[in-house]
Amino acid sequence: MSTLQKPEHDSADHRQAGEHPADALLTGTSTGQYLSENLLGMSAVSRSIASANRPFTGMHPRNLAPAIDAVDLDQPLGTTGAALEELQPLYLRDAVYFHHPAYAAHLNCPVAIPALVGETILSAVNSSMDTWDQSAGATLIERRLLRWTADRLGLGSAASGVFTSGGTTSNLQALLIARNRAVAALRRDALLRDGAGQASARQDSAGASTAQGRSERLPELLGRLRIFASEVSHFSIRKSAALLGLGEDAVHLVECDADRRLKPDALRNALAESRGRGEVPMAIVATAGTTDFGSIDPLLECATLSSEFGSWLHVDAAYGGGLLTSLKYRSRLSGIGAADSVTVDYHKTFFQPVSSSAVLVRDAAELRHILHYSDYLNPEDAADPQIPNQVDHSIQTTRRFDALKLWLTLRVTGADGIGAMLDSAIDLARETGRLLEADPDFEVAARVQLSTVVFRFRPRHLDEDTSDTLNRWIRSALAASGNAVIAATTVDGRAYLKFTLLNPTATLADIERILELIRSYAAQWLSGQAGPNAAGARTETPAGAAA
Repeated sequence: MSTLQKPEHDSADHRQAGEHPADALLTGTSTGQYLSENLLGMSAVSRSIASANRPFTGMHPRNLAPAIDAVDLDQPLGTTGAALEELQPLYLRDAVYFHHPAYAAHLNCPVAIPALVGETILSAVNSSMDTWDQSAGATLIERRLLRWTADRLGLGSAASGVFTSGGTTSNLQALLIARNRAVAALRRDALLRDGAGQASARQDSAGASTAQGRSERLPELLGRLRIFASEVSHFSIRKSAALLGLGEDAVHLVECDADRRLKPDALRNALAESRGRGEVPMAIVATAGTTDFGSIDPLLECATLSSEFGSWLHVDAAYGGGLLTSLKYRSRLSGIGAADSVTVDYHKTFFQPVSSSAVLVRDAAELRHILHYSDYLNPEDAADPQIPNQVDHSIQTTRRFDALKLWLTLRVTGADGIGAMLDSAIDLARETGRLLEADPDFEVAARVQLSTVVFRFRPRHLDEDTSDTLNRWIRSALAASGNAVIAATTVDGRAYLKFTLLNPTATLADIERILELIRSYAAQWLSGQAGPNAAGARTETPAGAAA
C-alpha cells in the first residue's frame, strides 16, 4: 500500500471559473501576463533594494523558520501579487544584500544590469545547452565567449571549454580530464610492457584501452595518482579528489611563502619525492586568487615543473580570472597561458549573477576524456563537426544559457568597463590594507594582493587566546546587528577577520565605518558590557547572531 498521502482538498476547487493550470505558462497567448507579472517582481525587488539601509537584518534561522514552515504549499494564493506579498517577510525583507557597501564578507558581488536583462531572457526562452537542436544560437554565443576568454588567457587557437555552474564544478571537470588522461597513459604503458604495443586499441570516454594484453580496471590504477596544490588552495581540489576515487589524501598540500603563494622549490621537492615512491603526478593545481588572501601562485614556475614531471597543469582562477579585463593589474596573471586547463568564475570578478563559470582547456582534443555518446541525445553515428553539441564538452547535461548574461554585459559595458570596476575594488582593498597596517590595534595577516584583506583586532595587551575569542565574537555581533557583514577565517591556527571587497561603489569611508563598528563591539566585549549576560556574551555567540 502506498504511503503517499493525498491532500484533503483538491487545488482545482480553488481555481476561478474558466481558469486552467496551463494559463500560468508562457506561451504565444500569455505574453501580456508575462510582462505585467514580471514587472510586479521587478518592482518588489527594486523597493527592497532601495529601502535596504544595511546589508542584513540580523535575522536568525530559528526566528524565520516558523513562518516559512507555516506556509501551506498545497493551498495556492492564486495571484502573483499575493505570492509576492507573502514573499516579502519570508525572503526579501531578510535577504543579504550584496550591493550594500557594508557587505564585505564573501566573494559575492553587485551584479551588472545588462546581465539581469540576460537572466530574464534566458529563463523565459529556457534553452538547454546540451545539444544544438535545443539551443541554436545560444551554443554559438557560448562558444564565442569561451573563445574570447581563451584568447585573453593566451591559451591558443586550439583551446575550447564549456560553461559550468561554478568553480567547484569547473575544477572537478578539469581534474576528471587530468585523471582520465593519466589513466589512459598508464594503460598504454602497461600494454607496451606486455608486448602489445602494436595491437589495435580503442580509447573509450574514460581513457580505457582494449587490446591484446593486460588492461587494468580503473580502481586498480587510481591508487598511484597524486595531485599537488598549495596549502591554501580551494577545498574543492580535495573534494574533487574524493569524488574521483583518489581520496583526499591523494592531494599533496605544498608549503607557501609569507604572501601565501606556493613555493616552487617546495613543489619540486614534493614532486620528486612522490615520483621516488612510484606515484604518478596526475595534476598540479596552481591558484590564481586564493579565497582568503587573493594570492596568485608563480604560474610560470608551475608550468615549468608540470612539463618536467609530465603533469597536467590546472589553474584555478575562479577568483582572479577577472584580471583578464583589468586595466591596471592584468600582468599578475602572467604565465596562465601555459596551463592545460583554467577555471574562471564570471559570477565573482566579472559582476555576473550566480551562476556563471567556465572551464577551459588549451587543447580541445583533451575533452575526449569526458566524451560520452548517448543514442537518445548525441548518438555517435550522427556526430557531425558542423553541428556543435556542448554536452560533448561537459560533465553536465541540462545547463542554463548563463553565457547570455556575460554576452550582454560585454556588449553594453565592455571588457574595459568590467576591468575598471574590478580595479576599483582592488584599489580599495590596497587602501584598506595600508589603513590597517598603520593602526597599532590591528594586525594584517598577509600583503593585500587582490580584493581581500585578512586581519584581526588585537591591541598589544591581548594574548592570543583572548584575541581569538574576541575576534570570533566581533564577527558574530556584527552579523547579529546587520549593520555590517564580514567574513572570518583561521590563519596559522588563529582567528582572523576578513574583508572581501567586490563592490565598486564602496569607498574608504565605508570601510572606516565598519572598522569603527569593530572597535565599538570590541570595547563592549572588553569592558564586560557585551549584552544582557555579559559573562556569557564574552565567550559565546551573542543572542540573535546569524549563523
